[in-house]
Amino acid sequence: TVQKFVSLHFENKVSNFSSLFKISTLSLPLPPKKLIGNMEREFIAERQKGLQAYLDVITTHHILSNCELVKKFLDPNSYSVNYTEIALQHVSMFFRSEPKWEVAEPLKDIGWRIRKKYFLMKIKNQPKERLVLSWADLGPDKYLSDRDLQYAVKLLSSCSHPYIYKITFATANESSALVIRPFSEKGTLKDLIYKAKPKDPFLKKYCNPKKIQGLELQQIKTYGRQILEVLKFLHEKGFPYGHLHSANVMLDGDTCKLLDLENSLLGLPSFYRSYFSQFRKINTLEGVDVHCFGHLLYEMTYGRPPDTIPVESFPPAPSVFVVSVLESILTSEALKNGMPTVSRLLQMPLFSDVLLTNSEKPQFKIPTKLKEALKISKECIEKRLTEEQKLIHQHRRLTRAQSHHGSEEEKKKRKILARKKSKRSANESGEEHSAKYSNSNNSAGSGASSPLTSPSSPTPPSTAGASSIPPAPPPPPLPPAAPPPSTEVPTARPEASAGRGALLSSIQNFQKGTLKKTQTCDYSAPRIS
Repeated sequence: TVQKFVSLHFENKVSNFSSLFKISTLSLPLPPKKLIGNMEREFIAERQKGLQAYLDVITTHHILSNCELVKKFLDPNSYSVNYTEIALQHVSMFFRSEPKWEVAEPLKDIGWRIRKKYFLMKIKNQPKERLVLSWADLGPDKYLSDRDLQYAVKLLSSCSHPYIYKITFATANESSALVIRPFSEKGTLKDLIYKAKPKDPFLKKYCNPKKIQGLELQQIKTYGRQILEVLKFLHEKGFPYGHLHSANVMLDGDTCKLLDLENSLLGLPSFYRSYFSQFRKINTLEGVDVHCFGHLLYEMTYGRPPDTIPVESFPPAPSVFVVSVLESILTSEALKNGMPTVSRLLQMPLFSDVLLTNSEKPQFKIPTKLKEALKISKECIEKRLTEEQKLIHQHRRLTRAQSHHGSEEEKKKRKILARKKSKRSANESGEEHSAKYSNSNNSAGSGASSPLTSPSSPTPPSTAGASSIPPAPPPPPLPPAAPPPSTEVPTARPEASAGRGALLSSIQNFQKGTLKKTQTCDYSAPRIS
């Protein structure tokens, strides 16, 4: 009954959030229901298998697995907070101190993060200009002090680079941060690849694209070179990033510009963390950026993300140079040996001949004290990543061992070994029992059997007729016999054998109750007369 109740409760919860996945336009394998006989044991078992397969599809889908509905279903205690209300509270407090801004409309679910909300903004004296406000809670990798965090976030608005999207306003407190940027009608690089509208929900835009088509070779080369240039700039400045993906690259004409530099300061997890946390050679933020660039390049080339990581075979690409870059990042050999540097990628034939026409001079001055704090924060982020990779590696080894131990082939081997062992132990116990039985027979037979043959004393001759019959001559001497082998037990004399048998019989038949009680008189004490 409990099993049936749990199964029905589980089914109802799955059905509640599965209906909301229709926005993603995916065909999910939810097993059919049954009106009559739905409490039968066989049907419940079959239904549970179908629901488990349904959950497996959702949790292995990279976008669906990060959806708030799935997180709340799998871990309701950790995701019980309504972050939309919290974001509105913080934004309202911000408007009190900055009255020139006002909300035009909320941009519901345009991002993939649960703890990050977006609003379309406008300036009161410039109503035609549109901006995007993003509010985000602090994440698990926030290692800067509150003072350093506030200073670093405000410093982002002073950053000027041809391939970094301009920040209009940025502020942070002890629990969250708020950033305002210009709104782009053209959208991000991901919107271009998937031919999506920027304001649509994330699931609707990217879960199941109607048409899969990659970019042209020249776009791949140009966009890739621009992204690598800005990554090199950030690495040289000692500024941690680790959040590169196609939805974090804004398009401004034919120029790619990086978004969300504040994410690493706030300690937010990366979009591709579930991928690179499985490979222990990707243990630095520079390596993370290169690995994420491999995902982005694959998406630009083929119009979709890779199905699995590592990728061993690549579909036909517009150029062999594209495949060579992908092989240096996404194959199993590359993941075992480590990621190439950004400078190495810039020297590869795919990007080395790209001419950049933008002449804007990059400017991003970071004070020495803050640079040292960023360095310590980066080391802490990398340390936590390494510890997480170690735990994942240990869990995978344990799972692999349990799977091998529980396989049918391994069970058959264990049964065969157990049979052999039981037969061997039975044979050994039988041999031991027979040996004990023969020893007891030998011991008992030594006293009860007939005396062994031994040289007898000479019989005295008869005195009758001694004078008339002469004694017979002695027989000729026999040749000396060969000595017996050393392992032969020496023959016991009849007297000794009989005595030993009697002693053994007396010991075996001894009964303590037949002893008579005695009284002793102690005369050892001195006597005084």
